[in-house]
Amino acid sequence: MHNGQKIITHIHQTPCGALLLGSFGNSLCLCDWLMERPHNHVENRLRRTLGADFEQGCTPTIETTTQQLEAYFAGERQTFDVPLLFAGTAFQKTVWNILLKIPFGKTVCYSEIAKAIGRPRAVRAVAVAIGANAISVIAPCHRVVGSDSSLTGYRGGLGKKEYLLRLEHAI
Repeated sequence: MHNGQKIITHIHQTPCGALLLGSFGNSLCLCDWLMERPHNHVENRLRRTLGADFEQGCTPTIETTTQQLEAYFAGERQTFDVPLLFAGTAFQKTVWNILLKIPFGKTVCYSEIAKAIGRPRAVRAVAVAIGANAISVIAPCHRVVGSDSSLTGYRGGLGKKEYLLRLEHAI
């Protein structure tokens, strides 16, 4: 454990569903869609990687994230300015950091990300890493589409992916 530090969590309602926000220290480590099926794999990875347990509450990081998400969903914000803490493998972190570079209102395909990280044949591994992204919306995995521009897998469900892309006028 990191000196008994906790991952502080708070549920934030958006126009297209509830997000579970989590902060660790002064950084956001979780922004994941709440769904009926359990998210144990994401929570377990965070618990294991950060050596911390979850506790409900609110922090300045969560308050800032909530304000920025509200502005985003109101069409008043296109980028986020919250310190992020990615909890995963070096490969996953590389992929997730590339997500941060996809501009608002644009989409890219999995193979473009694989090329961007210098691993053009690792399209499947890139897709798996994107599927494991724990900081949805802010690390915009919804902007990644199939090579034919089709809306492919999204942890929050394709309806949410479509909602976000329409909000950004990307489709």
